[in-house]
Amino acid sequence: MIRRLRELWCDDSGMTTVEYALLLVLIVTVGILAWQTMGNKVSASVDNVNTTFP
Repeated sequence: MIRRLRELWCDDSGMTTVEYALLLVLIVTVGILAWQTMGNKVSASVDNVNTTFP
């Protein structure tokens, strides 16, 4: 078991997987932040229209 973990730790191809995982986390984080910002702006616009037209 320990020998297998050492092999995985020293394996260079495993680093590619870690890099893809980090990139995916970054993309998801940016997407969530953009979605929240856009949602707030759309909500403010709808509220503005709602108060303008009775």
